Amino acid sequence: MKTGQKFPFTLSIQYVGYSSREIIANSSNIVIDLVQDSKELNEIIVVGYGTQEKKNLISSVVKINPRETQQIPVASFDAQLQGQAAGVQINTFSGLPGEGVRVQVRGTGSINSSNDPLYVIDGVFANNNTLSTINLGSKFTSPLADFNPSDIESIEVLKDASAVAIYGSRGANGVVLITTKRGDFESKKTKYSLNLSQGLQWADPSRMWELTTGPEHAMLVNEAYTNSGIENPAQTKYSFATRPFQANENGVAAPFAATKRGTPEQQGTYDRLAKVFRTAQVKNYDFNVRGGSNNIRYYLGLGYTNQEAILIPSAFERASVKFNFDAKLNEKVTLSSSNGVYRSFRQQVRGGAGQEAGHLLAALHHPTYFPFTNPDGTFSRGSIYESIDNLIDINTTNISTVSLRYLGNQALEVAILPNLKFKTSFGLDYNLYNEKEYFNDQTQIGGVLNPGGYKNEVNTNFSVFLNEQTLAYQKKFENGHNFSALIGNTIQSTNLQVLSATGYGFPNNSFQQIAAASNRTASQSASQSTLASFFGRVTYNYNGRYFLEGTFRADASSKFGANNRWGYFPGIGAAWRLKQEPFLQNIRAISDLKLRLSAGTAGNQNGISDFAALGLWNGSAQYSDNLTSGDKSGTAPSQLANPDLKWEKTATYNAGIDLGLFKDRILFDINLYYKYTTDALLNVPIPGSTGYSSVLANGGEVSNKGIEVGVTSTNVRSKNFEWTTSFNIARNVNRAEKLISPITFEAREYIRTQQGEPLGSYWLYKQLYVDPQTGNAVFDDVDKDGKLTSADRQLMGNLIPDFFGGITNRISYKGFDLNLLLTYQYGNKIYNFNRFILEGGGTRDASRSILKSQLGRWQKPGDVTDIPRLTFFGNNYTIEQNSRFLEDGSFLRVKSLTLGYTLPAQVTSKLGLDKVRLYAQGTNLWIFTNYTGADPESSGSALQNRQGLDTATPPQPIGIQFGANISF
Repeated sequence: MKTGQKFPFTLSIQYVGYSSREIIANSSNIVIDLVQDSKELNEIIVVGYGTQEKKNLISSVVKINPRETQQIPVASFDAQLQGQAAGVQINTFSGLPGEGVRVQVRGTGSINSSNDPLYVIDGVFANNNTLSTINLGSKFTSPLADFNPSDIESIEVLKDASAVAIYGSRGANGVVLITTKRGDFESKKTKYSLNLSQGLQWADPSRMWELTTGPEHAMLVNEAYTNSGIENPAQTKYSFATRPFQANENGVAAPFAATKRGTPEQQGTYDRLAKVFRTAQVKNYDFNVRGGSNNIRYYLGLGYTNQEAILIPSAFERASVKFNFDAKLNEKVTLSSSNGVYRSFRQQVRGGAGQEAGHLLAALHHPTYFPFTNPDGTFSRGSIYESIDNLIDINTTNISTVSLRYLGNQALEVAILPNLKFKTSFGLDYNLYNEKEYFNDQTQIGGVLNPGGYKNEVNTNFSVFLNEQTLAYQKKFENGHNFSALIGNTIQSTNLQVLSATGYGFPNNSFQQIAAASNRTASQSASQSTLASFFGRVTYNYNGRYFLEGTFRADASSKFGANNRWGYFPGIGAAWRLKQEPFLQNIRAISDLKLRLSAGTAGNQNGISDFAALGLWNGSAQYSDNLTSGDKSGTAPSQLANPDLKWEKTATYNAGIDLGLFKDRILFDINLYYKYTTDALLNVPIPGSTGYSSVLANGGEVSNKGIEVGVTSTNVRSKNFEWTTSFNIARNVNRAEKLISPITFEAREYIRTQQGEPLGSYWLYKQLYVDPQTGNAVFDDVDKDGKLTSADRQLMGNLIPDFFGGITNRISYKGFDLNLLLTYQYGNKIYNFNRFILEGGGTRDASRSILKSQLGRWQKPGDVTDIPRLTFFGNNYTIEQNSRFLEDGSFLRVKSLTLGYTLPAQVTSKLGLDKVRLYAQGTNLWIFTNYTGADPESSGSALQNRQGLDTATPPQPIGIQFGANISF
């Protein structure tokens, strides 16, 4: 090639997938060697039953670097991933460590079945369904908190049909692949790593519930009595004369039961929230060893975590041992072993509402004028609520769980031919889960509801056994054609056994074994399901330019009816790297450009019982025998059979683009998707004449469509300074396309799903305004009949945000490093149930405190406010499903800020160390939100279709910790 330039001159060479080079040409016939760039395009991505180079991906897969998130002080690794991947929405409903976290990939596809993704850890399908059975007030523990995040090497999230179809019945909600750390073959030396951290956490005082003082509380209650007497003079219960806070003969504040409790000014103020919250300690220690030789490699990891919760006495403690081992038995046979043993202890508290709820509810709802102790010095108990001192004392109330878990996989791989490999593996996830709860005779549960003390203990044995075989072929041809094929089968068995015992009526509080109780009961249950699968995948690419992939899986599940055991799940994908085409190779601004298309189906069977399709009989039924005294045991039908019950299926279509600009200084990953779920698993109402109220059947359709954008930019890169930014944003639009009838959830029916609307919408009465002249709340009379009835309720928003995502900035300068993670979501709603209860206008004086916001109520004609006049009558404070308490749940949160410093090599070498990094990290340092509650992510319930009601839930804490990473 002739350039017309004179020697010497500089040549700049750029080619996609290779590092750029500049050389000085002094003569013709120059040979230039390009080196492949492994930082981006050649990055290895784990996919289902294999790996691929990033540049060859057809599917929508996100790789997350766990080293950036492992130090965030939360118990489970899934909570650490918030804001890291486009289209993956993660919410932490509570500030208590070890509790459940909601993870959704590309929206909500199922109405009643589980929407959680499948978690695969070292090839084993890990259980992420809670084993908790005791009453935690609609909360649940997270099984994923058993695993130590420090053992994780890589995390990949599979999102589209081409990626998840290989998992068939398990992949409808996405797949999260976890690969743990291993040693290195031919390692030059054994490597040791020690990671230490310790810190403190506390509740943000600026966001805690602000309650009225004792005098303010009394004033508002008196005002409600006075207004009610004026409004309805015919009744005599509520009036100025009967107001409870007025002067008495003693001239001081009187007990709660007194007719005259003293004037408002005489009331004291007692802060119970300060008694239940604390500054909590967080400790984490990890040590690992990794190494190898020509034929073996190994990894041993030891971990210990001790995390107090900000809510007394809740705490989480985990100890873990991880051992991975690989051995090349000969040139063709390799043995691989992955093993993890985990022990997790949780000191727990109850959440939720009602007289059996926990002490946070009691502390928040106790009237602030109510003293801590009675005149005789005993602990006071306000109406249905416990003494706070009793509930936070584990000697009187003790709820704890211990999880002992093993997860491992043993595999043997044989290279039959140079390009043909056979692999067989045996995996096991075994969990022994013990729960205990004890309430002594000084508590509501152990002294009133179950006299003489109450004890409950549950032992759960859960196991998942997995056997898989795969045969993989891969061939690269000299003419640029590349071909691979995979076939395999899976056999899976899941077993659950539960044994529980309950007792009450103990001789005294020193006896806590159930055998000592005067009233004892026991129960036992067992359940089992099996899954048989066959799957295959074929991939082809030509010269790194054109790509084609096809997958297929067939699953047979014992959960479904005899007529529909098998489900078939195909997937196909194609990609075209345009940058390899001649018309783009000379456009220097574009360093990479690839288009992707995929389509396919996946199934869902999660969230239904193991015997969902069978007709069941209950063996604990009792009947009276007139010939003998006492009841006799018998059987009774409990579930109607449905032999036609079949798989819930989700079809997904995806179009994506991967774009690199300016030598990959800016990378875009953009995806458009459409998901359509058919044959949704629902409890369908049936005529009462059958003897049943409903039957599990396939009866609904749901759609999700959206867009995901991920951007990574290298803003500055020099010898001593580098700054990179990762940004992701996603939008999902959800809709119930077909339903037999609207579905409401929980007793109060705040949440409703109906055809043509998003799942889990709030079903409320719409408060339009407060009449400035009368102070009465005015509601939207939808049917214009002049009355407020259920026909006037409307769907008014839902928990699904308009968009959500995260922003990460990484800055390094010489030995310093800075990492800043922001998470956000916008447009979702949250129902502030705390406001409904505590902004009750003084009408719940018997057992509830009052929020400070109540002081902004209507008082006289002309007042403009949305808080109506205080009264016991009318609709001002008697409508529970009031849109006034539906709030904007949008937020922007500083999730994590880390500043680290790595000691110079000349310093660490003198100490005999390879590397020492010291760091300080802050978490949840700041949040911007219009939500008036403690935390816009809070939910009083973690149960599906009941989320989004904020009820006495501890917020995510602010934290600061200091740590060191030492390697040698």
